[in-house]
Amino acid sequence: MAYNTQGFTLANQASKATEPTFGPDLSVRLICPECKDPNPQIVEEFASGDLVCGNCGLVLGDRVVDTRSEWRTFANDEGDDPSRVGAASDPLMDGMEQLDTVISFRDGGSGISRELQRAASRAQSSRTERNLLTAFRDISNWCDQFSLPKTISDIAKQLYKRTDEEKLLRGKPLEAVIAACIFIACRQAHVPRSFKDICSLTHVSKKMLGQCYKVLERAFTQVGAAPSSGPEGFLVRYCNYLDLPPNVQGICRDVIVAAREHGIADSRSPLSIAGGAIYFCCMLLGHTRTLREISQVAGVTETTIQSVYRLYYFEKEKLVKKEWLESGKADMSRLPVEYR
Repeated sequence: MAYNTQGFTLANQASKATEPTFGPDLSVRLICPECKDPNPQIVEEFASGDLVCGNCGLVLGDRVVDTRSEWRTFANDEGDDPSRVGAASDPLMDGMEQLDTVISFRDGGSGISRELQRAASRAQSSRTERNLLTAFRDISNWCDQFSLPKTISDIAKQLYKRTDEEKLLRGKPLEAVIAACIFIACRQAHVPRSFKDICSLTHVSKKMLGQCYKVLERAFTQVGAAPSSGPEGFLVRYCNYLDLPPNVQGICRDVIVAAREHGIADSRSPLSIAGGAIYFCCMLLGHTRTLREISQVAGVTETTIQSVYRLYYFEKEKLVKKEWLESGKADMSRLPVEYR
């Protein structure tokens, strides 16, 4: 019995040694079954989608997918030019021809190409389309200079296209219309910017921007396209510029909400309320920031910020929460005394 067991064990081990292992067989080659050439010449005919033997012509496969580049270029003397269909379609340019015919600059120095380009540009687009393209380009450039996201740029383009189609601001300068569209787009995207910020970016007067904005607000508010922006929208940017801790933003927001509930400083502008609330909270929490620093960031005068602070100071019991005082992070004795 021992011998049989040992023999069975040896046989079992031998069978395991000769057991085939699974893996890729690198010796597999595609050979034509007709000519059986050990070195076949397989040709891929992409025009017909066939795989053909180059020796006997037998079709070995069909429906071959062409994985090469789809474009063709006929500019052999000017190098490869894979762009033949133009840029991606723009939904804002719906109804307009978006494929362009580009004329080469190489004309041997005769200057004919420049004249042909001008003629082609006049023939391909009307005056309205050219004005729309110019406005879209200006909107993109100004949004990039102001570090605004592409979402705001797209919203501003949609607003301008609607303004142009409905002739809402006929006779107004193009820069003023674009500035008003960017201002409303910032409000829609909850990235508010003040009139002063937009005027410094677009070099449009505050009076002209206000006139255009009032017309667009009256037209777009009917469908809720131009929501109003409160002082809370400016807190994040102003606190970041002043290098304040993150908890200051939350406390400033609570102070503004409490002041609104009690009707404190309701007649003031959002910029003034934001600047006054930041100054009030900085003094309350012990973060030293001067009136000049806050006024430079908020874009309002020191007197305006001080007047809002005065209103907050005389109603400080309604604005400061008890948990702030109990935790020790707020102290009313730090607030500068204001006299009526």
